[in-house]
Amino acid sequence: MEFIYNPVTDSAKECSCRQLRIQERRQAFADIPVHFSNITLDTFRTDVYEQYNRLQIANILKTVRCYIDEFEELKADGLGLYIYSHTKGSGKTRLAVSIASELLKQGHRVKFATAISILNEIKASWQRNDSNINESTLLNDLTQTDILVIDDFGQEKISEWVNNEFYHIINERYALSKVTIYTSNCTLDELMYDERITSRIKEKSIMLEFPEESVRDLIAKNNNDMMKNRIQEIR
Repeated sequence: MEFIYNPVTDSAKECSCRQLRIQERRQAFADIPVHFSNITLDTFRTDVYEQYNRLQIANILKTVRCYIDEFEELKADGLGLYIYSHTKGSGKTRLAVSIASELLKQGHRVKFATAISILNEIKASWQRNDSNINESTLLNDLTQTDILVIDDFGQEKISEWVNNEFYHIINERYALSKVTIYTSNCTLDELMYDERITSRIKEKSIMLEFPEESVRDLIAKNNNDMMKNRIQEIR
């Protein structure tokens, strides 16, 4: 451990450069996609939703801010979030990343991964000769991290092996009271996983239902309208 000595106070404090290195390692471990790297709760836009959905989104954001404010107490019980809507592009992943970024800034160890990428990484580890990246290491990262964000949960093709892999991850985190945040296009009852998994998610998650609206569609429409207006101005 590195310290800086202050002769005036005759004391030493931990070097800030060490704190920076720790934060950089946590950021790298979190593996938040570059596309979402600058998204926070403060930059989460509500104006991209249709007017009739904005109140619902505002209430979701209030719930999330309360969740983050009370996180230390909720963390002790391993209470996470299950963020869902049937519509792709509704903003579920953006919200999950915003939450992950806030908790990362607070010094928590966070890991972000899509459900499919978790399975693909496990399969890829079987072909590697590098003993530092094997299935056991990958599963340990997923089960031990303070907060695990599983994006697009339920979109993967379910098989006995897939069910068992996710049961292992979710059950270990359940037993250790680790926080898991899910995004999904399915309600909990619609998930094709067996009850061992869904019952644990239900017990350890606050449910957040997103509007059935694609923000991507609205953004695309606004972009097209903007370009048409500029073309009209040129003429």
